[in-house]
Amino acid sequence: MLPLFDQRRAYRAWPGAAPNRWDWVLLPLVLALLVVAAYGAMQMSRPFVVGEALPVSLDPVYLPYYLLRTMLRMFTALAFSLLFSFMFAAIAAKYRKAEKAMIPMLDILQSVPILGFQAIAIAPFIALFPGNLLGVECAAIFAIFTSQAWNMAFSLYQSIRTVPPELNEAARVFRLSGWQRFWRLELPFAMPGLLWNMMMSMSGGWFFLVAAEAISVAGQDIKLPGIGSYIAVAIEARDLGAIAWAIGAMLTGILLYDQLFFRPLLAWADKFRFEESQGDTAQRSWLLDWGRRSRWLHALTDRFWALMRRALGWFPARHDGLSPQSSPRSASPLWSRAWDLLLVLAGVGAVAQLVLFVHSDVGWREALHVVGLGMVTLARVMLLIGMASLVWVPVAVWIGLRPRLSQRVQAVAQFLAAFPVNLMFPLVVFLLVAWRLNPNIWLSPLMVFGTQWYILFNVVAGASAIPNELRLAADNLGLKGWLKWKRVYLPAVFPSYVTGAITASGGSWNASIVAEYVTWGKTTLVADGLGSYIKQMTDAGDFHRIALGIGVMCLFVMLLNRFFWRKLYLLAEDRSR
Repeated sequence: MLPLFDQRRAYRAWPGAAPNRWDWVLLPLVLALLVVAAYGAMQMSRPFVVGEALPVSLDPVYLPYYLLRTMLRMFTALAFSLLFSFMFAAIAAKYRKAEKAMIPMLDILQSVPILGFQAIAIAPFIALFPGNLLGVECAAIFAIFTSQAWNMAFSLYQSIRTVPPELNEAARVFRLSGWQRFWRLELPFAMPGLLWNMMMSMSGGWFFLVAAEAISVAGQDIKLPGIGSYIAVAIEARDLGAIAWAIGAMLTGILLYDQLFFRPLLAWADKFRFEESQGDTAQRSWLLDWGRRSRWLHALTDRFWALMRRALGWFPARHDGLSPQSSPRSASPLWSRAWDLLLVLAGVGAVAQLVLFVHSDVGWREALHVVGLGMVTLARVMLLIGMASLVWVPVAVWIGLRPRLSQRVQAVAQFLAAFPVNLMFPLVVFLLVAWRLNPNIWLSPLMVFGTQWYILFNVVAGASAIPNELRLAADNLGLKGWLKWKRVYLPAVFPSYVTGAITASGGSWNASIVAEYVTWGKTTLVADGLGSYIKQMTDAGDFHRIALGIGVMCLFVMLLNRFFWRKLYLLAEDRSR
């Protein structure tokens, strides 16, 4: 307890912020999180030389430490993913010329396998931090970032493009600048969907964690202490008990960050819902309730937002709405044509380089063979996305319209989305070998196992954002059954569904590398397809054919997005207006 004089001084410094019982309840939790994070950060920056062994023990007693290291990597990657999403979505949604280049670039980035990013990033990061483990840690964080960022960027971009017209008109009346408009209108409107996609991104990080933490460089295998490396060692040792412990550690981590991070954020973001009456849709969080009762935390947040308002000028005094609004300057037609010509020339140059590479390094017969394998994987992707949509869209709408149920299934859905497909290899190999099943058919569901949740999470976010007034109006008009779904629910969630389907499609192409080539012990099952081709060429060290496989995959994803998903995107944007 502070002396009386110090308590009075603290009270004068923070009026109304004398500590209460909720402050003393939250203080140990906050201090514990800070101490644990600081300890993990110190371990991530210790001295290290390439070739030095980093032992990973299968003893379960080390799992809490491995979980800490993994969580620090994932939250660091999530922070960079959020920053990338802010910049990408704001630029792509506001500048049509930039959008013409950025959206195809995002299509390419989400289709490049995580192994491709890792191969590019390892050497520069190690060179950036010589003699320190931080270089390898940054490479692992970058790999996790590539599994998190793309769907968040797509979600925020889609939300900005579908802001209701009346809100856009209000922003024009108040003459908000682009900076003010983003922070006061677009980001708050996108917040519910963005948070659900952040949860999906965390789950996506778990899905590719083995590839991110078990790194190969210069002929050396580096396994960073973490759950992903623990799973990799357990698979190599065929230790089912260790795999069970890893699943338990994953579930513990997901429950922790669900209760301490995402659940409070979802409850806080409920105030950004686009409706006039709250209804019965409010999310609840015990941690947020405690924070709102804490005087210290309340005073800190008030001072933080006041400082941000003064320092950055986010929220200046409102415009009176009477003075004329200055019209934005339109771009010069000559500049627009020049930019389009530049994009065309860049595309022609890329095609020319591809033709030269195929002609001189791999041959046209091999290229046609790889294109045929791409058609096989394309058929799998589209069929599986269609089946997943038929199952999860109705389920997601049903969950999103029931916030209490949504809170109950939230952690379960995150766990299922995070479950690495590698952990299913023992069961898959046993069933396919014992029952003599065709790998070309029965390995296919592994492609969509981790990516179908993009559809679920996005549609849940879209359904939970349906204004309560719209639901009440549908009830008053007597809409029921299929008519209600056709006129209310499906149009309302269609933009969110398209975002989820695009990211699920891109993720399925990426997951084909794992799903079409399954190994457990000495047993290997191979399905014909582009993913298994890339995996086999990677094992063989044939870099030209690896580049060919990744290039064809990027080409398929770009064409699919351009001529199929992009059409649905424009339709969703038009319907939302």
